[in-house]
Amino acid sequence: MAETSPHRPGFLRSLSFRLLLLTIFFVMLAEFLIWAPSVARYRKVYLEENIVRGHLSMIALETMPEEPVAKALEQALLFHTNAYSIVLDRPERRSLMVSKEMPPKVDLVVDLRQGSFFGFIEDAFIALAQTRNRVVRVIGISPKDPKVTVEALLDEAPMRAAMWDYSGRIFNLSIVISLFTAGLVYLSLQLLLVVPMRRITESMARFRRAPEDSTRMITASARIDEVGIAERELAVMQKELRAALQQKTRLAALGAAVAKINHDLRNSLATAVLASDKLADIDDPEVKRVVPRLFKSIDRAVTLCSQTLNFVSDADVHLVLSRFPLKELVEEAGTAVKVIDDKGRGLEWRNEVAEGIALEADRGQLFRVLSNLGRNALEAGAGAVRVGARRDGHWIVIEVADDGPGLAPAARAKLFQPFAGSAKDGGTGLGLAIVRDIARAHGGDVALVEAEGQGKGATFRLTLPADRGDVT
Repeated sequence: MAETSPHRPGFLRSLSFRLLLLTIFFVMLAEFLIWAPSVARYRKVYLEENIVRGHLSMIALETMPEEPVAKALEQALLFHTNAYSIVLDRPERRSLMVSKEMPPKVDLVVDLRQGSFFGFIEDAFIALAQTRNRVVRVIGISPKDPKVTVEALLDEAPMRAAMWDYSGRIFNLSIVISLFTAGLVYLSLQLLLVVPMRRITESMARFRRAPEDSTRMITASARIDEVGIAERELAVMQKELRAALQQKTRLAALGAAVAKINHDLRNSLATAVLASDKLADIDDPEVKRVVPRLFKSIDRAVTLCSQTLNFVSDADVHLVLSRFPLKELVEEAGTAVKVIDDKGRGLEWRNEVAEGIALEADRGQLFRVLSNLGRNALEAGAGAVRVGARRDGHWIVIEVADDGPGLAPAARAKLFQPFAGSAKDGGTGLGLAIVRDIARAHGGDVALVEAEGQGKGATFRLTLPADRGDVT
């Protein structure tokens, strides 16, 4: 049994929570794409600042007039610049300032005069990934004097610690930004999408429980976005479906009443047939003239009742499938419809189906299809009916063509509608409706072709799958 109320997912399974996580992820991804070049820039600026401090230290050292003072100052300057040595290379001379404790070797040379955007990013990631201190020789142009080149020998560990500290600040800021942004997106999604979607879902559930209740239909809002369009389309669909259900309910009640009436009417007609048989034995010219007309009227009434009862009772076509040659079935259907009327006219049935054509279908139902098409042609005034068939890929195409007067445009417009598609006065139109239902139950269809006007006959093309495995 279907649910009576819509299931609302929990918070962790809701669309809002998923979007919240996606927003946090995308913000963090954007922050990472910002952090990568930022930390590379931070490392480059850190090294450039050491170049500037080294240049200033050398200038301060060279201005001191006394050598002993200069030596003490030299060590103090190296200590405050965190450098083992500083080299100042001018066009006219080269100056050197060296600490007492020189490292055993240089692990890395960084030339700030060279490098690329992605190269600086790669060097920054390598520096952050180090677990030991490396001695770095930094070479750069002094920003105060482009003619001066400065070289500094320093430890990488203080720079790496500063880079991690900078990254931590960016990470904390990213967390705040992502949570703030995700919260705003979550609230916006709740107001703009989730709440209206819940309203639409609840309206659909209420309508499903009682579709004929007009108070359960959704009231569309004035929104002009996609949600507003969905609400208006749902309102229209509910209105049309409600009207269709009400009409089908009335038609179902009417059909049940008609079926009961037809059943009683057939019993009454059976009594009339017995009485008319007695009239046929009366040797009276007037009675003999009227009795054939009475027989025809009773036959038409019985046929009408039978067709109506069959149409009402066969709402679902149940198929009993078997494989059989088509030519034999066409011959049997032709024998059933070769009726001679009171004027001696008959129907010529031309079976042009090849011997090798076979299909898998319900033989009895397909017999009804062919016999109905043949009787329609006979009643329309046709003198001959030609039945042909061909295989087209996985399909069997059967054409039933007659040489009758054809069909008027008004008849073609409602050809397959029961009680509306008859081409003759007094007809029910049930024959073609039954033909279409049987064809569609087999996975095929039926259509009218070559019916451009009256006097050119009518051709019905029936398309059926050759094998049930071909039905998609």
